[in-house]
Amino acid sequence: MDRGMAATSGTRYDHEHAGPLATPRGAAPAGRVPLTPHPDRLLPSEPSQRCIARRLYDSVRDLPLISPHGHVEARLLADDDAFTDPASLLVTPDHYVTRLLHAHGVPLADLGLRDSADDTDPAQPRDVWRTFCEHWHLFLGTASRGWLEAELHDVLGVTVQPSADTADELFDELTVRLRKPEFRPRALYDSFAIAALATTDDPTDDLSYHRALAEDPSWSGRVVPTFRPDRCLDATGSGWTTALDDLAAASGIDTGDYDGLIRALENRREHFRAHGATATDHSAPDARMAFLDAVQAQRLFDAVRSGTASADDARLLSQQLLGEMARMSSEDGMVMALHTGSRRNHHPDTLRRFGPDTGHDIPLQAEFTRALQPMLERFGTNPRFQTVLFTLDETVFSRELAPLAGFYPSVYLGAPWWFLDAPRAMYRFRDAVTETAGFYRNAGFIDDTRGFCSIPARHDTARRVDAAHLAGLVAEHVLSEDDAALVIHDLHDRQPRKAFRL
Repeated sequence: MDRGMAATSGTRYDHEHAGPLATPRGAAPAGRVPLTPHPDRLLPSEPSQRCIARRLYDSVRDLPLISPHGHVEARLLADDDAFTDPASLLVTPDHYVTRLLHAHGVPLADLGLRDSADDTDPAQPRDVWRTFCEHWHLFLGTASRGWLEAELHDVLGVTVQPSADTADELFDELTVRLRKPEFRPRALYDSFAIAALATTDDPTDDLSYHRALAEDPSWSGRVVPTFRPDRCLDATGSGWTTALDDLAAASGIDTGDYDGLIRALENRREHFRAHGATATDHSAPDARMAFLDAVQAQRLFDAVRSGTASADDARLLSQQLLGEMARMSSEDGMVMALHTGSRRNHHPDTLRRFGPDTGHDIPLQAEFTRALQPMLERFGTNPRFQTVLFTLDETVFSRELAPLAGFYPSVYLGAPWWFLDAPRAMYRFRDAVTETAGFYRNAGFIDDTRGFCSIPARHDTARRVDAAHLAGLVAEHVLSEDDAALVIHDLHDRQPRKAFRL
């Protein structure tokens, strides 16, 4: 075994005595391993295909980034405050990172998340960073490892791998670097070449940060809100009535009856459109919608609001409200993105203590053909209606989603999302849907991230994967290289703009 392999495995060999000597896991013999992401990472290993993939990747590597769905906040760019430290930037807000460390026994409070059941403060950023670096090896083989390497190396200029031995050195180096003007949020936005960034916002948000950006003469970027009314649509949740009260306060419309709720939602959609929104986003457990008449809807609303309805009634009202969102999209033209098939907040104690979006959403089996038929019967061929469908269930890619997108002009296929936004899953998605729906019923790539610096890393991963996939088709003479070059350009520019009406 050579020195590099020994370093990677975490085991140091005494060749004279042919016995293993203990070395701290993840550390090189000298405690330092270079961080050098390979320029051909994710490209094919077969030489001729690799050459094709390189050319395709090079043709799009510097394209502006279109980010039509994500969770970076407009406030970040409006305030343009310097990032304080690498832990607060790369670890604590990224549930891809925290969930895997939690799976290995690291308490979430040790990663900087505040525990509402504990009066003590969460771990300090330096301690969070040390914990992350000590467990760096746990990310081997994961998509997160590739993104993190790109963030550290390509964005932040780090040249050694995180480890127990380098943790403090890297923390100090990055803390100083992040204070520099070129690493402030707006400067990074420009360096990432972001052409459009969509945030995800509650209907009650006054969108003041979006307005501040739009009115700032020194700002030339494009940041638009996305209308996400989940709190107001989920009549099964304990916070539903509070959400309706908040909506009433924001809209100035009484939400005490069904008609008032619908008018309030329409009012807020118009508010979002006035601030540049082109899409709505929904994270319902499944894609089922109901289309009850006004009398039935009011009766159901009254029963649920008064607390006398059954759980099934509450689910039916949630489906009715989701159907109203489809109806509204068919009228105002806002694209309806459906992120369904996730059991949100699977662990109640973690939800209670640390809140939502902390890594314990788990995929569910999905069904679309029957679930979407009532919606598509009404709006599937309406030229103003457009929907982008996302799922965490790979079994429906070829069986349901591709055939739906291959017929309905309103249906676009959302990129592999959450657990499926990893390279191999992206390959499987392309293989599953392209032969039925082609490339142009696809919405391109979404980064779906809370980590600002992961935006270019995730887009780069998608461009590499698409280059590799298309290179295989070129090598098999399914596509010409000229066709493949056109497709990869469109997947990362034309398609996300078109699918989300950006």
